[in-house]
Amino acid sequence: MRILQKHATAAISPADAWQAWTTAEGIKRFFSPEARIELRIGGAYEPLFMLDQPPGGQGAEGCKVLSFLPERMISFSWNAPHEFPHLRTNYQCWVVVELTATASGGTHVTLSHLGWGEGEDWDGLYAYFDRAWGFVMQSFEDTFTAATA
Repeated sequence: MRILQKHATAAISPADAWQAWTTAEGIKRFFSPEARIELRIGGAYEPLFMLDQPPGGQGAEGCKVLSFLPERMISFSWNAPHEFPHLRTNYQCWVVVELTATASGGTHVTLSHLGWGEGEDWDGLYAYFDRAWGFVMQSFEDTFTAATA
């Protein structure tokens, strides 16, 4: 099974990191300019990136919370961007975000993106998210380390 994994460490507590990943206010600080987050199984997990587009084309619309352990882990479904219309329409992957306290009082975040298929489109999607999640995790680290400096 192919897993795309990214890591970040920030100088905030797991409780604060939890708020960053599980609330619209938190997501807007480092991930997207707008978001709909409902922390319940089946609730919306929709960071929105392209607010000038019509509904359905703004970002992670339709993605849902799959599971969570408060202040430790959240998983959510995830869709492909519009550059991959067949994959966006017909498939969803899932993402698991795990939070671990560090010895210095910060939080280490492990993001795992799973559910990949086979073929050229999937390889292109994997490469797209390899870059995109790298930016997200760097933004998380920069935002929540600079905020405490």
